[in-house]
Amino acid sequence: MGSSFSSANGSAIGPSLGDIPESCVASVFLHLPPPEICNLARLNRAFRGAASSDSVWEKKLPRNYQDLLDLLPLERYQSLSKKDIFALLSRPIPFDDGNKEVWIDRLTGQVCMAISAKGMAITGIEDRRYWNWIATEESRFHVVAYLQQIWWFEIDGMIRFNLPPGIYCLSFRIHLGRFSKRLGRRVCHFEHTHGWELKPVRFSLSTSDGQETSCEYYLTAKEGEEMSGREFWRDYKVGEFVVSCSEPSTEVRWSMKQIDCTHSKGGICVDSVFIIPTDVKQNKKRKAAVK
Repeated sequence: MGSSFSSANGSAIGPSLGDIPESCVASVFLHLPPPEICNLARLNRAFRGAASSDSVWEKKLPRNYQDLLDLLPLERYQSLSKKDIFALLSRPIPFDDGNKEVWIDRLTGQVCMAISAKGMAITGIEDRRYWNWIATEESRFHVVAYLQQIWWFEIDGMIRFNLPPGIYCLSFRIHLGRFSKRLGRRVCHFEHTHGWELKPVRFSLSTSDGQETSCEYYLTAKEGEEMSGREFWRDYKVGEFVVSCSEPSTEVRWSMKQIDCTHSKGGICVDSVFIIPTDVKQNKKRKAAVK
């Protein structure tokens, strides 16, 4: 690597990190997650050079990253390095009139998606007696659907996309009650929250290759909890599905229903549906548990 030399006091100094060839550093970086690569780039010139190598970042990008780039104007990425493309794709890319977003996870490079309530079919959404749109910074789409009261509750959604092979989890993001800010403090109002404890809501998903799953939840406070002015968003897991091949593209359909017309129900906010690789979701749960 580099010959040792003697210091002024005669002691020998061996090779340092700066003597490691950039190609060797790049070979190691192939096995590290992107955040660690960026941290190690600060060590010296060889590490910095390896951390900018297209050969390293090509391996961190998903197989279908060109499909994600195709959602952007050509001028935004045509002259970028693979490292800059990774950074670009790790930020949400809106499509379908801004009602859907796709991005890659910064830690794993896997593809994640979110679909706004505005990107789904909601029964009665145009009738202000039942539903209202609420602008809020608590949603990545800056708007949520608030149900005041209805008898027939049904939400359906669909997406077709070239998802990379893997196992994905689909979940609804829902909020009990209506929230607002009063004197700078977040408060919840539950005067319209009713009916969810009488019958469960049925969630389901299906894919174009025949996978199906369903589950039921009562949309009430969790066991041992009571509704308070500090109610927050909850993720209701619908199920998992497997993508074995990106071609042809996978079509995923999902629904959320409570169509028992013997009673009315209301007082919830529906934000979005998330499609996240299962290991990405597990990593987020572990981080949340540590906090």
